[in-house]
Amino acid sequence: MPRPCFKLERDHPMPLAGVDEAGCAPLAGPVVAAAVVLDRDKFPRGIDDSKKLDLQTREALYARLQKQARCGVGICTVEEIDTLNIYWARMLAMIRAVEALGFEPAMVLVDGNRCPKWERPSVAIVAGDAKCRSIAAASIVAKVTRDRIMAAYAEEHPGYGWETNRGYPTPDHRRALLERGPTPLHRRSFGLVREVLAAAAQPDMFAAGRVL
Repeated sequence: MPRPCFKLERDHPMPLAGVDEAGCAPLAGPVVAAAVVLDRDKFPRGIDDSKKLDLQTREALYARLQKQARCGVGICTVEEIDTLNIYWARMLAMIRAVEALGFEPAMVLVDGNRCPKWERPSVAIVAGDAKCRSIAAASIVAKVTRDRIMAAYAEEHPGYGWETNRGYPTPDHRRALLERGPTPLHRRSFGLVREVLAAAAQPDMFAAGRVL
């Protein structure tokens, strides 16, 4: 498969920001978005959708992007996710990421099928992290930032495996959630966490194993 490139970006004015997020599906932790403006004449080689890169490659590209690109990061907390729902929290994180750039880009390309409700010129691109280099760069910054946050949270809340599962509903995380119960960093608006809380309030259901 070809790597993301500037083909779909060249029709738009500069400076152009690519925007992507990480952390919509996890049961715990924030959702993190990033906005990245690349210099088309000087940018890190090897940029790709963060999901296709191993940890070492992502970290190396992240370090180079911090030096060679303009990067902004936006975060929505667990409390905001539970209040707004994950869709609107994702949108808010993207708004914050663009604002964190410190200047207004001429165009924003957003990964997905919808842009946030803002006044700035923007286009949503489905699977943009696999097509557009700037969005792919944003996916790397968002992913590495969130992974580091979850690794730090893993030290505060050991036993849930966040240092490796990053809060996603893996078997080890589900098992720990069932055995230990939710932490303050678990998203109570998510069905699986709600079920565990309901089970804890009804020990007969919990013992019968009808949850999870």
